[in-house]
Amino acid sequence: MREMFLVLLALATLVGLLAAGSILGGPAPASQDAAQARKGWKLVWADEFGTTGLPDPKKWDYEEGFVRNQEAQYYTRARSENARVEGGTLIIEGRKEKFPNPQYRPGGKGPEVAEYTAASLITRGKAAWRYGRVEVRAKLPLGRGVWPAIWMLGTNIGQAGWPACGEIDIMEFVGHTPDRVHATVHWRGGDGKHQSSGGNLKVERPWDDFHVYAVEWTDQQMDFYFDETRYFSFQVDKATDKGGNAFRQPQYLLLNLALGGSWGGAIDDKIFPQKYVIDYVRVYERALEK
Repeated sequence: MREMFLVLLALATLVGLLAAGSILGGPAPASQDAAQARKGWKLVWADEFGTTGLPDPKKWDYEEGFVRNQEAQYYTRARSENARVEGGTLIIEGRKEKFPNPQYRPGGKGPEVAEYTAASLITRGKAAWRYGRVEVRAKLPLGRGVWPAIWMLGTNIGQAGWPACGEIDIMEFVGHTPDRVHATVHWRGGDGKHQSSGGNLKVERPWDDFHVYAVEWTDQQMDFYFDETRYFSFQVDKATDKGGNAFRQPQYLLLNLALGGSWGGAIDDKIFPQKYVIDYVRVYERALEK
């Protein structure tokens, strides 16, 4: 009888560990209560990726084509090979494959046939925020040429252009420098030229496990975090120019996996496919004190 009791106890413990993701190494199951539990903050928007299939079209749109920075990937739209929800996570997958470029024009952006594909998900036109805490729990890809990012752009980019719209890079990682994560802000200076300020943090193997990347943004300051470590702060007043201040205006969110380009550099074709795995996205505003 005692032996049977010990077997049952061991089985119950195993089931509990599997449910929590402790053995499988996956993300812990999310709940609305857990999301709301951050002290001093009120949850105002989130995606816990609890369904299966393409990302929720009510929350996410896509960039498409060869977009910026001389990057090698073609960003596809609503293609499950490059962006899908499964196992409680969003997977953005970079692939080495030939993909016809439907936007090809002689002298335009990109070749007639792309050699790589990936995805860039955006909340533009669906959600934007001015101030608050934006946090993303993610596991990064690995290999020379990968360039995953979590970032924000001003909703007025269509009118003001870049960098006048402002850019908040919550997390950037480049595969050729695999022991660091970066946070940066970009804006238009008083002289009309591009200005930037940033910091970076040495980290241990961020591709092996999930970590929280976050910014806490007020009208005075932005603080950037890797898990609970604050490693860069920026005073918002520094970005004031004759057109106002880009960081006192609403911004939308982008999650993307770039390949190569101006910072990603040379690509090692042996690494593919590469997965950028996102457990959740949560946006908070400061809770009013009672």
